[in-house]
Amino acid sequence: MANPNITSADLEAMGLKVFDPAEYITSDEAAVAYINEALAENDAALLASALGDVARARGMTEIAKGAGIARESLYKALRQNSQPRMETIGRVLTALGLRLVVEPIVEPATALAKKKKTSKTKAVPAKARAA
Repeated sequence: MANPNITSADLEAMGLKVFDPAEYITSDEAAVAYINEALAENDAALLASALGDVARARGMTEIAKGAGIARESLYKALRQNSQPRMETIGRVLTALGLRLVVEPIVEPATALAKKKKTSKTKAVPAKARAA
């Protein structure tokens, strides 16, 4: 867990720097993978933060213009621990040239299908099978 009492100056004094994911999001593929990982966590605040990182990597001013949202408002909406509205998420994704896609969860569906097959098959006593 992050210590809110440690400042950027403290990190610099220790020879460290603040980690900024935006520095590593250098391609469309990296942006997509990063946002998909945030979505997989099912955490709106994490998604907002990830969208903010990607927007900063691409240029917040340009993304704000494309989304039709004031830059300062976009920073607030996409900061860590925010809960942006779906409309905001959609507008930012569009400005990033991305969209949300729904797909089935493979493992649980497979388990459910196996469970249905098992529950339909009734055990028949050995005497009844022999008759």
